[in-house]
Amino acid sequence: MTRPVFISALMLSLALSGGAGATATIGQPAPDITLTDVDGKTVHLADFKGKHVVLEWNNPQCPFVKKHYDSGNMQSLQKRYDAKDTIWLTINSASTKSREFMANDKLKAYIAGQNAAPDAYLTDPETRVAREYGAKTTPHMFVINPAGVIVYAGAIDSISSTNKDDVKIARNFVVAALEESKAGKPVSVSNTTPYGCFVAYQ
Repeated sequence: MTRPVFISALMLSLALSGGAGATATIGQPAPDITLTDVDGKTVHLADFKGKHVVLEWNNPQCPFVKKHYDSGNMQSLQKRYDAKDTIWLTINSASTKSREFMANDKLKAYIAGQNAAPDAYLTDPETRVAREYGAKTTPHMFVINPAGVIVYAGAIDSISSTNKDDVKIARNFVVAALEESKAGKPVSVSNTTPYGCFVAYQ
């Protein structure tokens, strides 16, 4: 799919009400998540109370996602925070009705091929969790503090491009949110507009 098509899809996703009825609000408790990972294990967000949690919406076919994986940026962040009382959950909410839907075996191969290191790669084929969180794009990022409160939601960084060289010069909002929250400080930028490909609700 060409870049203009993805850009058009992004514009459409921001205009549609894919996140209508979303209950995820910054400064409020994060909606609970119960999803199955690609290995068939059930994962509950509630089990991670007392730790920071990062939610990363993912679509392997999206060029904006590829930017952060081909550059090694996303994997680096996953590994950087793995040993710092942080849980990283990657979520694929491509509907079974969409062209972006991938079976678990293909997703497992994708994770291995990318040398990705989330604590779990979760599938949300009914898009229930995506709707609860109002997830619009891939990537769309959320940071939840140890009290279970959402402290950041939005873009991964400040440059909305598909150019992997921009990763080096962009301000990473997720890193800033995690570091400030871990230091007991208010998150200075708690909400930004996410960029990327639309979440494949249908």
